[in-house]
Amino acid sequence: MFEDFQGHAWYWVALGVAGTLIFYSRFYVQWIASELKGRSVVPPAFWYQSAIGSFLLLIWAWIIQSPIGALSQSVNLVPYSRNLIHIWREQGHISRRREWLMQSFVAAVVMAAVVVVILVWWREYDQAQQGPAEEARRTAFWLAVGLTGQALFAGRVLVQWIATERARKSVMPLAFWYMSIAASLLQITSFWQRGGGELLYAAGLVASLFVYVRNLWLIHHGRTDAVVKG
Repeated sequence: MFEDFQGHAWYWVALGVAGTLIFYSRFYVQWIASELKGRSVVPPAFWYQSAIGSFLLLIWAWIIQSPIGALSQSVNLVPYSRNLIHIWREQGHISRRREWLMQSFVAAVVMAAVVVVILVWWREYDQAQQGPAEEARRTAFWLAVGLTGQALFAGRVLVQWIATERARKSVMPLAFWYMSIAASLLQITSFWQRGGGELLYAAGLVASLFVYVRNLWLIHHGRTDAVVKG
């Protein structure tokens, strides 16, 4: 099966599957922690899975040349690492050297990710220019749908990041979950329409929808926003 998946070697497919499982299962880890607490909470494992999964999915986006996939994972390590730094600081496990190493690594990955995004999008544009006009319009439409979803995803991360910086601890505001649902629905349709290796992104997003809804239920009934489980 792996050898036939969009013509990629099994180890690249395995990397994509691993990235999908790690990245999108983070919300199930968060959900289980919330159920145990009886309110919406975010355990530190959520941010570790976010960082590792995002890194692997960025590589997968390059392998399958996914414009939306590359863009969606390009700068995620910045807020993920900031949340981890705040968690380490709150737990008393941070040092200036550890923080500097983390920020240096993230900066290097983000710079590489920007290059990946530029190259992948340029390839997509070049292929669209060489194909039929109708196909180019269709591709542009579904990319626009995916971009709208990504704008909401980026917005939710920004909202969460600002809330975290203001609180000086990792927190998850209510708006994060509403934006997550809307963004997921848009990106699922975009990835699904493009097919191939991008179906891994769609599958992960579908699996996350229930957890988003469940968190909203816990927040409204528990009357509390999500906070990091210390």
